[in-house]
Amino acid sequence: MSTPLPRPRRKNPILRTRLPTLPPGMRSRFALGLTAAAARGRLELQHCSDCGAVQYPAREACHRCLSDRLAWRPVADAGELIADTRIHVSQELFFRERVPWRMGLVRLDCGANVIAHVHRDCPAAPTRVRVLNALDRAGQAVLTALPEEGDATMADDPQLRELTCDPRDRRILVTDGKTAVGQAVIDRLVEAGAEIVWVGYSEPWKKFPGFDRLESIPQVTLMPLDVTDPVSVRELAREIGFKTDILVNTAEYHRAYGIAQRAGTEVARAEMDVNYFGLLRLAQEFGPVMRGRGADGQNSAVAWVNLLSIFALANYPPHGTFSASKAAAHSLAQCLRAEMQPAGVRVINVFPGPIDDEWNQLILPPKLAPAALAAAIVKALRESVEDVYPGDIAQDWFARWRDNPKALERELVANP
Repeated sequence: MSTPLPRPRRKNPILRTRLPTLPPGMRSRFALGLTAAAARGRLELQHCSDCGAVQYPAREACHRCLSDRLAWRPVADAGELIADTRIHVSQELFFRERVPWRMGLVRLDCGANVIAHVHRDCPAAPTRVRVLNALDRAGQAVLTALPEEGDATMADDPQLRELTCDPRDRRILVTDGKTAVGQAVIDRLVEAGAEIVWVGYSEPWKKFPGFDRLESIPQVTLMPLDVTDPVSVRELAREIGFKTDILVNTAEYHRAYGIAQRAGTEVARAEMDVNYFGLLRLAQEFGPVMRGRGADGQNSAVAWVNLLSIFALANYPPHGTFSASKAAAHSLAQCLRAEMQPAGVRVINVFPGPIDDEWNQLILPPKLAPAALAAAIVKALRESVEDVYPGDIAQDWFARWRDNPKALERELVANP
């Protein structure tokens, strides 16, 4: 069992405030494919379409035949650590505050040699390792060598912990604990080792199903929170905002039907009030505080998770106004990501397919179980992924949307 990380002492107001520093952010435009793969939790390298060579680092032309026909394709993460060293002096501000730092050269089984951060549990070279492609605090792809055997994560290494958002020993706010998804997320975070899980719930004068069970969990503290009420959001931010390491926004208002099947705009307003304006209120109150905690070392604010929907990418007519509200939230989440990035706080957007709940009863299987969605969120936090598409429908929808958005739109109109 791992030892919980010590909390920093109360800040001295007389001393200068430590400002957040980020790892180097400069990358060539050819390396953006590696970053795009890391955002989805995949390890991809350039493959030459002419000679078949696999190369790293990314280049404009093949290092073997000089062909420019290069494609990014997945590769196996297994390899051999053939050399490693510890860096004691660095000109980069981020690493200068954290040396010594272990680095190594890994020869992947696909034939490419890569430079990687090395986990402290990896034996000295030569040894077998697995390589994780993840985003660092600057939002850029970095490779990390982990032990081949066992379930070691980046959070097990105090230095690498600052590059990840692992929920272990973190203080986390889940904005809505009344839903099946919210409760599944809470259970999974507690299982992952969260130190404290604050659980928001509106209408505190009545108990929701599962209230007593959540209240009995030692790590869980129930907090009144109504994302449609600016005062409620502001009061909670003042109470726990300066202690929140991760915020998971599970608040959602979902109703079926599109435009013609429902008169009036009341339901659409309610969907926007929770799904879009609720996120905006949270971002305005918690965002600045979490940005200010980007330099608290191993206990920094590290992540913000938004529960969106695959319907945000292309409108699903039977759930038309809900899709529109999620599309608006997606756009706002992109703005939030840009504003949180300078402090090293990662914004993770989750695009699940239809969830197995009351509002998706008329949608045929496969549907996503709340427990599976919760597992995907925790996995994204551990592996520093930015965009998550849990479930078969979400994966298929995303692939078609990326390939031809107009074709997907036409298909949804023809087969809603």
